[in-house]
Amino acid sequence: MRSESLAFFKALVEAPSPSGYEQPAARVMREYLEPLADEVVTNVMGSVHALLRGSDAERDDRRVSIMLAGHIDEIGMMVTYITPEGFIAFRPIGGVDEAVLPGMRVRVHTTQGPLLGILGRMPIHLLEEDERKAVAKVHKLFIDLGMSAERVKETVRVGDPITFDVGFEEFGDGMVVSRAFDDKMGAFICAEALRLVKERGGAKVDLVVAGTVQEEIGLRGGITSAYGVDPSIGVAVEVGHATDFPDVDKRKHGEAACGKGPILARGANINPTVFRLLVEAAEAAEVPHQFDGEPRATGTDANAIQLSRGGKAAALVSVPLRYMHTPVEALALADVEAAIELLATFVMRLEPDTDYTP
Repeated sequence: MRSESLAFFKALVEAPSPSGYEQPAARVMREYLEPLADEVVTNVMGSVHALLRGSDAERDDRRVSIMLAGHIDEIGMMVTYITPEGFIAFRPIGGVDEAVLPGMRVRVHTTQGPLLGILGRMPIHLLEEDERKAVAKVHKLFIDLGMSAERVKETVRVGDPITFDVGFEEFGDGMVVSRAFDDKMGAFICAEALRLVKERGGAKVDLVVAGTVQEEIGLRGGITSAYGVDPSIGVAVEVGHATDFPDVDKRKHGEAACGKGPILARGANINPTVFRLLVEAAEAAEVPHQFDGEPRATGTDANAIQLSRGGKAAALVSVPLRYMHTPVEALALADVEAAIELLATFVMRLEPDTDYTP
């Protein structure tokens, strides 16, 4: 991966942006896309939309467009109470795994800047036997800022967001680990696909890259972006569950491995014509790819796109991810690069007069 792209990826992932607090990640997206796109706007929800105009997008009385969507929010926590002693009670934003919380370092993002905190609980020596065996509930945990109660109450406010204090690192053979690959990785892929399309001379249809918000608490940015942009077709770019580590039942969860390329979903949420064109693009670009069967809703922005207005031709492209919704989400950089190449090829092969009616 080129150094400029890797630096953008790292900056985007490390920008603190729990659902409802996505402004830092949105700034990173805008700064990267503004030199590349014809227009970059942020809607009232906070989602970022970058437009690259197509050369032949006029059809009948409207322009034909494709929206590539990746959400820029991450799971996190929120300050809900400060004890008289200056310890912080909190609640999750999105699907936080309670089992991984004790002992984590976190950042509390205040108006005066981020503060390092420690997620504490009673030491194992002081717990009753039945408590040792149970996962600690969030309301039994607290955050220690190492400060006096007076200073905590002067600095921290109820509603301040909290993120895991972990960053982006490369490890092993082409792997990377971080919090928040779900789904700032998807937003990164969309932005890089726009860059490639521009460098290769542009597409025939308009391309809109959407960094959507509040996906983790109900696909809210996907709903509003799909309605506001009103694309002809839309592809959500997400993380998918890798099943290449111990104890995963492939009969239940399917088969997907890191390093074997992006995952193309099939099912009720996916337009069959768009799926076929994605497969053809992957084959044309000689990109390795995998498949996933989704008999119901996918639980991604593809749902929001498909159900917008009178219905849209939607699809889902995912990258295999290990340990989703933990501070150690892991993926293969080769899969990210393959997804970028697939989507850039797909967009450039689109014809304005294609009929997506099943």
